[in-house]
Amino acid sequence: MNNIIDIEEVINKLKIKIIGSGWEDILYPFMNGEIFHKITNTLIDNHNSGTNFTPKYYDILNAFIESPYNKTNVVILGQDPYPQLGVADGIAFSCSKKDRIEKSLQYINKAIGTQHNDLRCWSNQGVLLINTAFTCQINNIGSHFHLWKPFTEYLFESINKNDKFIFGLMGKKAEIWEIKLSNQIILKCPHPASAAYKGGVWDSKDIFNNINKELNKLNKSNINW
Repeated sequence: MNNIIDIEEVINKLKIKIIGSGWEDILYPFMNGEIFHKITNTLIDNHNSGTNFTPKYYDILNAFIESPYNKTNVVILGQDPYPQLGVADGIAFSCSKKDRIEKSLQYINKAIGTQHNDLRCWSNQGVLLINTAFTCQINNIGSHFHLWKPFTEYLFESINKNDKFIFGLMGKKAEIWEIKLSNQIILKCPHPASAAYKGGVWDSKDIFNNINKELNKLNKSNINW
């Protein structure tokens, strides 16, 4: 006998996870709507058909949980979650589920002289670390970009109307969202994964120092990268 999954129950469990983050007012209207139900239903169908995705469903909004709305001053936008099974943790570039540091984060660590694998240390300072897609099929980068596009569009339109953040756009997929961020402070650099095509050298455009310079202009605390 097939188990019938209650979509409303699944979404409500995810909504409960972000209670207290301060992001509820922005995210709940979309999560209550038909499009988010379709996104969730697609992910469930993928899982049931053996086309698994990453990160796990109840981890997809971890970035918002770890960077509360009233503390967030910076948004770093990547491209896709790590596509390998069991690596992505719901915070862009973070790989806290594994002892091994993934390549993109290795390049970031090299640029700032650190050895992070868990980027909650940035999130908790007010850096929202998200990707243009919040999931992807295992070993299939870009597979869920269009699935999440309405959510990403809604999120940025909402932020742009209500807030002024410093956005670090990493890579071409991130840069296409600049059009939705007219009221934001925009900094750009290549995605760290691009270093693989350039002899292992990532041109970070000094983005982390530049984010702190912009924070200084706003009389806000620097990020301890």
